[in-house]
Amino acid sequence: MADVPLVDMQARLRPLRADLIAAYERVLDRGVFVMGPEAEALEAEFAAYCGTAHAVAVNSGTAALQLALLAMDIGPGDEVITVSHTFIATVEAISAVGATPVLVDIERGTYVMDAGKIEAAITPRTRAIIPVHLYGLPSDMERVATIARTHGLRVIEDACQAHGARYRGRRTGALGDAACFSFYPAKNLGTVGEGGIVVTDDAALAGRARRLRSHGEVRRYVHDEPGWNLRLSEILAAAVRVQLPHLDAWNRQRRQAAAWYDEALAGLPVQVPSAPEGREHVYHLYVVEVDERERVRAVLDERGVGTGIHYPVPVHQQRAYGRLGLDGALPVTESIAPRILSLPMFPEITRDQVQAVAAALEAALPVRAGAVR
Repeated sequence: MADVPLVDMQARLRPLRADLIAAYERVLDRGVFVMGPEAEALEAEFAAYCGTAHAVAVNSGTAALQLALLAMDIGPGDEVITVSHTFIATVEAISAVGATPVLVDIERGTYVMDAGKIEAAITPRTRAIIPVHLYGLPSDMERVATIARTHGLRVIEDACQAHGARYRGRRTGALGDAACFSFYPAKNLGTVGEGGIVVTDDAALAGRARRLRSHGEVRRYVHDEPGWNLRLSEILAAAVRVQLPHLDAWNRQRRQAAAWYDEALAGLPVQVPSAPEGREHVYHLYVVEVDERERVRAVLDERGVGTGIHYPVPVHQQRAYGRLGLDGALPVTESIAPRILSLPMFPEITRDQVQAVAAALEAALPVRAGAVR
């Protein structure tokens, strides 16, 4: 038995236990539990990390996406272009503000937005584009930004799986008008619950986002407009701060693990992930394509290898978004959905574990005609 989990949270948190407890005690001793000094410090530190002027901490990555749209006055009657191959929260955020999601196809091999499909989706109602840096790989942001400038559109990066990734030397977060990150525990940078953040260089956008996340307040009990309760707790902010200094090292370990996988899977009938030149992958997930995915997954499970599927049903084929009428319209998205398989990936994974996963996968793969095993 290989006994390799899909994600090993304890391996990440165990060495940080003393620092986390000290951070929690600091919060308890201070007696401020929501949107206090820890959240403010996190905003400053994460903005500096991304290379942006402002950051606005919130209570989830979904809230970050919703807040960015609200702060841009995007709502009923507007359209926002994004992808179907993503976690549903990307599209939900558009629906939540009353706008209409317009879904385009992805690049084969990278699984991120095909920028060549954007212009055909633009209408007089289009207000923004949300490229998703899925699995840790930045979208083709130069092409996205050029199209956006040409048509006067805003760009919101969904960087919820791409903390620390780079596009032509610049970190995700600094590539659009705003960017949104999740601090869900299993992300490259997580917390011990839910959390998120919006980063931007736009002072006016950041200011409005700050008001809207806390009931439209400009100061205590003074509200200039209706808002929301999207505030981040101090305990959760403190946990992110403990982990942020380790993020780059963890990402390097993920890239090393991906290189081990690439080597170990070479020659097998497996499509491994690709990273075009100029896009630095941080491998939130290591996703391959295989034939007979469900049977292969069952064999891996029997051999003690944890796997995942991100994501088995495209958003446009979910009942929640069937009204968009796009079934059959996104061929790449639909063709990869039954084939993708997430293999174990976490910073602490060892080369021996990667090789054990590769051996289990080789044994599970369908036997091709003429092959000898």
